Amino acid sequence: MQFYEFAKGNRMAKKKTEEIVETPEAAIEEAAADDAAKIEAAAETNEAAAEEAPKKRAAGKVKAAGDEAKAETRKRAKKEAPASDPGSAEIRKIVHKRAEKVGVVASDKMTKTVTVRVDRLVKHPIYRKYVRRRKKFMAHDELGAKVGDKVRIVETRPLSARKRWRVVEIIQKAEL
Repeated sequence: MQFYEFAKGNRMAKKKTEEIVETPEAAIEEAAADDAAKIEAAAETNEAAAEEAPKKRAAGKVKAAGDEAKAETRKRAKKEAPASDPGSAEIRKIVHKRAEKVGVVASDKMTKTVTVRVDRLVKHPIYRKYVRRRKKFMAHDELGAKVGDKVRIVETRPLSARKRWRVVEIIQKAEL
């Protein structure tokens, strides 16, 4: 929050800012309070809907049970998560799994780079028949994959203008 204060004799405004220091414990407590309020509001809504329409009663109970199960899972996760220091609480960062694809090496003529052809089946929107789609990816290769090898590639940071994948393992060597 910012506010301005005029100094005596000087018409220039001085800018003051308030610093709000938020500890991880306070952030966790606020998040837990928000979650509890949302669960209570959902439970009240489900109970009111169950009283009004007897047919929807079973669905309301299922939703309320699902919300309670989610809350219990969160509580267990917080308890089971080990803290590095017993006195401090850490805010845990969610780590996303990188995209993986399996394909066949189409070309290995470049230095430490292979072209991997990934095949996938897609259902045609009108004819409902599965159609084979192919896509080529440039991948960084430290393992020495050859043409015809079946490899697993993972997404990585941009390594060059067209190379954003890395060969993790050679699943099957090509037959000679």
